Amino acid sequence: MRISQNLIAGWCVLLTLLMAVPLCAQQIAFTWDDLPAHSALPVGETRVEIGHQLISAMKDAHMPPVFGFVNGVQLEHEPLSAPMLKDWRDAGFQLGNHAWSHMNLNEHTLADWEADVLKNEPVLQSYAGGEDWRWLRFPYLAEGDTPEKRAAARKFLADHGYRIAGVTMSFDDYAFNEPYARCVASNNVAAIAKLETSYLKAADDEIEHSRAAAKLIYGREIPYVLLMHVGAFDARMLPRLLKLYRDRGFTFVTLQEAENDPAYKDDMDLSLPAFEDSPEAAKTRSAQLPPKPALDLDLNALCR
Repeated sequence: MRISQNLIAGWCVLLTLLMAVPLCAQQIAFTWDDLPAHSALPVGETRVEIGHQLISAMKDAHMPPVFGFVNGVQLEHEPLSAPMLKDWRDAGFQLGNHAWSHMNLNEHTLADWEADVLKNEPVLQSYAGGEDWRWLRFPYLAEGDTPEKRAAARKFLADHGYRIAGVTMSFDDYAFNEPYARCVASNNVAAIAKLETSYLKAADDEIEHSRAAAKLIYGREIPYVLLMHVGAFDARMLPRLLKLYRDRGFTFVTLQEAENDPAYKDDMDLSLPAFEDSPEAAKTRSAQLPPKPALDLDLNALCR
């Protein structure tokens, strides 16, 4: 008899809540930002080729459908990147809203940000093919710089049928893409090798950091939502990155499956008020958490 992944995931959530120690293998949902074009483009590569590399690696790893969050303005900046969105959908992967111009809500008015989100919708409608695209990833993970703005943004999203794609793991993969393009341009093979080592170490270090944070905040392990970016170096490293997570005991799940966990209730139920940590609790938690792992390589200086 075959048992659905959804049923298994449900059991995992229930058992995790009932037991002091989680009984289920660690789960992680990959999500990708900045489709169809992110960061510098190395000499000799195209956005479509980068998309093919990402899709191929995920298919080879038998990953479930993943979400890619779209900035429609890139279709104006780089029109030749458009087939990447079609390829993504043809592979069975999903699209979500990352706002038209990647606008930072903390630095703009609510009205301007809402317009930027809505401007992106025709792009999603044209490529989604009937799939659910009403998931939003806040650009810069900025949810509003005041309680009033956060509450108003949540109401706007709820009124338009959105759910929030939360993030509970990130190792700043985006920072490696620009130095990689520089190193490709200078044909610096040794520097690229350093980038590869540093990238995998950053991902590995962040696993422990995110687990420590989850245990402090939730008192248990959770299914993680990993933030990634569709950059050239990410595409180069993805097969090795997926192996790293498998070797560390992770199984791959969808964003929807991960966010079924109660840890994501605030992201899924926008009728709830935005979570506001008290200053005292935030200070205590910050003191208890280990510092976020620092990179072992000066990316800004590499291949200058």
